[in-house]
Parts: sequence; structure tokens; C-alpha cells
Amino acid sequence: MKRLIATAFFAAIGIAAPAVAQAAELWRATGLEQPESALFDAANGRVIVSNIAGNPGDADGNGYLSVLSLDGKAVTQHWTDGMDAPKGMAIAGGKLYVADITKVRVVDLASGKLIASIVVPNAVFLNDMTADASGHVYVTDMLADAIYRVDGDRPELFVKDPLLASPNGVFADGGRLIVASWGKGIKADFSTAEPGGLLAVDLASKAVTPLAGAQKFADLDGVIAIGDTVYATAYMTGTLYRYREGGAPEEVANFKPGSADIGTDGKSILYVPLMNEGEVAALKID
Repeated sequence: MKRLIATAFFAAIGIAAPAVAQAAELWRATGLEQPESALFDAANGRVIVSNIAGNPGDADGNGYLSVLSLDGKAVTQHWTDGMDAPKGMAIAGGKLYVADITKVRVVDLASGKLIASIVVPNAVFLNDMTADASGHVYVTDMLADAIYRVDGDRPELFVKDPLLASPNGVFADGGRLIVASWGKGIKADFSTAEPGGLLAVDLASKAVTPLAGAQKFADLDGVIAIGDTVYATAYMTGTLYRYREGGAPEEVANFKPGSADIGTDGKSILYVPLMNEGEVAALKID
């Protein structure tokens, strides 16, 4: 209603109304078990989905990966088994890397076979992952204000900084990482004393910089970038936001609480895991 009133007002005084962010839902895949991340696999034309299938912090062996076709059909429900609570994923060097509580699982991208488990020393709650142009893989530790880098099978602490404020989503964007912060003072129900925002971490200097206009606005989960536009989900409200530097976050779509680590084809499609619904939604953005 507010948008309709604003549009009518601008039209009445002869000024074009500001553009409203929009996204059209293309399809919705169902039958998943707490899908936390949806990763676009360009080389194989598919979407890989991590299923927690239990408590996100429990090493219970119930977690697994599924494969969807690009039109949302289930290709393989149990593509990779033997995980605990798999979350974010990244592809590098023909391998799939998966964050799994305190380990990074390594999966053969061709077969789906689990080929290695990398223990990350001092990790508490590994969450999202990304890979840079050099093939380095990065994983956030949401409950330790830290980001680790994995080079082959060697994990190392990349940056630890209170400014990260419970880093959840991470996305390699040229010479930086874009980070979605959940916020400070996480409570038992995962609400926060202070909501999170968007940050950048310089890959060369490791400096953490808040993105202007995008601070303390939501408990953020997943994040991706397409060109100069950043998209991020807010798990607690289900909101999908769009942000361009110099502006303010805009609402693009609203789901039920539980929207998690989003993926993208890098052009105009977003894949949004709806963890509490057991679904993944594909959106076409304007």
C-alpha cells in the first residue's frame, strides 16, 4: 500500500517514481531436508543443495547433498551422504568444498563421492564458503568472528576480527570478500542484541571495511554479488535484500523465516534455500 501511495504521489507531481526492486519466482523445489545452501554448478548445469537434516550443530551423520536440475526437478536426492550438518559450499579445482561444523568436506564433483574431510583447528561453527579466482577457498566461522582459508587440504586462519560480527555469508568478489554479518550478541533463539550488515575484507591487506549504508539492518545469512549489486538474505525474517554501494538495502522478496545461503548463475537467477520449508526457490531478478 505504501508503495502504491508513493507511486501515485510522484505521478501527480510529474516526477518518475523510484524503481522498486523486483524478483519473479521461476520454480520451487520441494522435498528437501533443511536445505541450507544452494550452489550453481555451471560446468555441469545443475544446482547442488546441502541438507542439514537435523540440528545445525550436531555431528549426527544425517547430513547429505542433493542435486537439482536447472528447472527445479530432483536429479538425485542423496548424491553425497556421510556428512553431519552441511552448510555453505564452494567449487575449486574440480572439487566441491562443504562447510560441516568444524570440518570442510571435499567431494569429487564428477561422482559426488566424499573424498576427504579437512579438520579446521579451533573452528566452532563453520558456515558459508566461496572460492576466489586463484582457487583459494574461504569459509566463515560464524561463532568465532573468523574466516579461514583452505589451500588444497591445508586450512589456515585468514582473518579474525570483532568487526565481522558473526560472519555468515561470504562471496569472493574480485580482490575482496563480501561478508554478510549475522550481528552481535547472539541469543539462544539466534536473535541478536545488534543486527548485522554487509562488510568487505580485502584479500591483500585483510582489512575489514563496513559497506556504507548497509550496517545494523538485519541478521544476515547468505550473500552473493552480480556485477555491482549485492544480494543478501535475512534468516530471521525471510527477507531478500538488494544493495548497491552508496545506497541503502532494498527488499526484493519476502519468504517465511529460514532463507539461507543463496546461490546464483552470475547473471539474473538466484537460488534461495528455504530451510524451514524444505524448499529451494529460483528467482529471476530485474
